[in-house]
Amino acid sequence: MKYGSIIIEKKEYVFLKRLLNVSGYAQESETKRSLQKFNEELQHAQIVDEEDMPEDVIRFNSKVTVSSEKGWERTIQIVTPVEKDFSNNKISFLTPMGSALFGYSANDTVIWDFPKGTQQLKIVAVSQEKNTTNRKISI
Repeated sequence: MKYGSIIIEKKEYVFLKRLLNVSGYAQESETKRSLQKFNEELQHAQIVDEEDMPEDVIRFNSKVTVSSEKGWERTIQIVTPVEKDFSNNKISFLTPMGSALFGYSANDTVIWDFPKGTQQLKIVAVSQEKNTTNRKISI
């Protein structure tokens, strides 16, 4: 892991904690396990100010290209639950893939339990969407 632990921007951290509390860790067992694992990672996360947030760290609205050890590569955007739109490759943080990647950076490798089993993912690239309203998360 490039930075030693996941990195979360302060306002997004508060939003994530509230989201995790409200979600009740979901009903599906795979999603529940993913969110519990993410919550455990939050215990050791680096929480930073917006101006100290590295550009290559996955956060809300980040576009992420990931490759799997199983041979596929995909570009997705991590969004809040209300913004999810699978047809446009926008996945919610509350999905196993969304929670698996959040806070990691480009070139990190993530091993996570997904509905189809444990997978190793390589984060190939991370880009930040500019001028998004989501950077102003209300808390």
